[in-house]
Amino acid sequence: MNAAVVDLHVRWLGRTNFANALALQEEIVSKKREDPTHLDELLLLEHEPVYTIGRTPDQSSLLGAAHLPHPLFAINRGGQATYHGPGQLMGYPIIDLRRCGQDLHKYLRWLERLLIELLAGYGITASRRKSLTGVWIGNRKIASIGVGVRHWVTMHGFALNVCGDLSPFDQIVPCGINNVTMTSMEKEAGRAFSVADVAASFEKLALDRISHLRIAAEPEPISAPQMQGT
Repeated sequence: MNAAVVDLHVRWLGRTNFANALALQEEIVSKKREDPTHLDELLLLEHEPVYTIGRTPDQSSLLGAAHLPHPLFAINRGGQATYHGPGQLMGYPIIDLRRCGQDLHKYLRWLERLLIELLAGYGITASRRKSLTGVWIGNRKIASIGVGVRHWVTMHGFALNVCGDLSPFDQIVPCGINNVTMTSMEKEAGRAFSVADVAASFEKLALDRISHLRIAAEPEPISAPQMQGT
């Protein structure tokens, strides 16, 4: 670990069900509220199959939930419905944005840049699309981002499609975007990838780039929760 960025603690959790990962995030957010010196954390993991949706009155992206083949969670992030499951790298940064200028948009762009840089390291050229949070390869979406912010502490984060079955996305309107095609590193590169290996690469990149998010400033007063995605 780079000595300049020891204030970010990274954990690889392996295959973890969604409820347990959510409880762990809540626990860390609570600790950071009680103790502002508690380290920022990044949880990297895979999920058992699950659908999630942000807390929005518009549930149309679920196409009606009764047909869904896997559990559904409504959570405190922005955005519409998405799917998580084996073969997908989940990243949950739990970061105090009061140390980062209290700038949610800067944080979202930082996540997108990390994923784009990560993919470039594997020979996959990706980019942002204007007004659409996430990471794209042409019109194909390879990574979704949906975050919640409570008292300026982030939770939830990104989902990068590494490998495996993408057909569960067919049961919803992914991220509420009609006619979107979901893709993966495996599909784009035409070769196999390990989620654990990609997670290790992302860890190195995040530790190196966390300083790009930081600013030298005193914490500002706590304010209301915010949400953004996907």
